[in-house]
Formats: sequence, C-alpha cells, structure tokens
Amino acid sequence: MPKSSRKLDALAALLERTGGDPKRIEAVRRAQSFRRSWVDLAEILVQVRARNLHEKWGYPDFYAYAQDELTLKRGTVDKLTVSYSTLERHAPKVLEHDGVATKIPSYDALDYYHRTVGELEAVSDSTEEAANEDPEQPRRRARVPQLPGPELRQEFEEAVFNEGQPLTELRKRFDPHFFPKPKGAEELERIKKANATARKLAELLTEIDGLPDTQVRKLEAELGKLRTRLDELAEPIKDQVTKATARANKRALKARAELAEQLAREAGEASEDGDAPKRKRTAVP
Repeated sequence: MPKSSRKLDALAALLERTGGDPKRIEAVRRAQSFRRSWVDLAEILVQVRARNLHEKWGYPDFYAYAQDELTLKRGTVDKLTVSYSTLERHAPKVLEHDGVATKIPSYDALDYYHRTVGELEAVSDSTEEAANEDPEQPRRRARVPQLPGPELRQEFEEAVFNEGQPLTELRKRFDPHFFPKPKGAEELERIKKANATARKLAELLTEIDGLPDTQVRKLEAELGKLRTRLDELAEPIKDQVTKATARANKRALKARAELAEQLAREAGEASEDGDAPKRKRTAVP
C-alpha cells in the first residue's frame, strides 16, 4: 500500500475517533477514493475552498491543507478544481454520471479543454483563477492555442464531454488545429532526431568489445562531423520556426483577447437585463 494511502487511512480513523468535523472526514474519504472518482474529490475541494473550511481546520493556506492532509500537489488540485468548474459550466449533466454505465471525462481531458477553449468563457472566474496560479509555473504551453471554428468547437466538445476521449487521443486529434506546426518544424524535428541518434551511436561504439580502436575513433570523428553539419542545418530553421511561432502566437492572442472582450460585454448586457446566470454563447468565427 502506498505511503499516501496509509497516511489517509490513519488520518480518517483518527478524525472519526476524535469526533472530527464531518466535512473534514468527508474530504479525507474522498481523497482515499480519488482513483475511483476524481469528481467526488474535486467537488469537496471546491466546497472547502469556497467556504474557507481549511482555515477552520488550522490551515491558513488552501494548498498547504491539500498537500499536507490529502497528499495532493498544487498542480493536481488546480486541475481538479478547474475541471470540476468546467463540467459545471459546460456539461452539468455529466456530474450525474456514475462513471460505469456512462463515462466521466478525465480531469486531464477537461484541463486540456479549459486551456484551449474553456478559459475564454470563464470571464467571471478570471480573478479567482489568477489568485490560484503558481507564479513559479508557466500558465500555459509555449504555443498559444488558435481559436477553433464552430464545427471544430462542436466536434471538440463532443469528444470531451460525450465521448469521454482520453487526453492522449484528444491531443492527437486536436493539437494540429490548436497548435499547428509552423513551416520547417517537422524538418527541424527530423534533424534533432538524427543528431540525437548520431550522438547515441558514438556513445555505444565505445561500449562494444571487439571493435578495433582505430575504427571506433574514425567513426567517432565522422559522427562528430555529421553532428556539426546537422547543427549548422538546424540553426536557420530554428530561427525560422521561432519567428513563425511568435507571429502565430501574436495572432492567436489578439483573436482570443477580442473574443474575451466580446464575451465580457455580453455577460454585462445579460446582467443588466436580469439574465446574468444565462450567459449567451458566441459562435467562434
């Protein structure tokens, strides 16, 4: 049994013996069953944070409570809470699924959805999310996701919320749309692979018994020349890819900022009309 599981078992037993706070015991129990259902754990984490219950239990910091008592790292906590909020916003009926007869999306898949599409609509949550970010960790990938068209958006949501596709499948299927490779990127990858292979071969040659030293030295020299030439070939392509990526990121950031502003305006108009809970959905061009 893992050390974290033993710790949770012991803590749950202690809290029950000493008449601990029912919510606190529930949080520990749900952490125990995390592998069976991440939704239950995410739900209680959202409740604990919203009500600041961790302060009542002697933890001024929410993440310190999650790490020390539930053995959950900050990154995992953020993925869980963001994923739960994403389900609440986009597919609340999924929260009623049992995870057996009907699939529940993984929190990794929902985190991928949020980072590529969902965060655009979370205008009202921006302050809370910013407060939860770890300043030492990058907020998003180096590439800025491109906006999907309406048809791709619908296909993406179907794959995430209804099909329950795993993260690996989602990335394979949708990364080419959200993170299209700039011209030269595939050639650069081939050069890097060839360089790594040449380096590995040079290292292995010295470990093989029976090869003449003169032959090994000759091959090492040739492989060294090859790697130098590959580096020379890669340099201009690397510069080209870097510049193309920067241009694509700039376009994506501008488009996403414009859409976020539009969504914020619509949310404000809905609020003025007394219809704040039902924010209009804008089709992405």
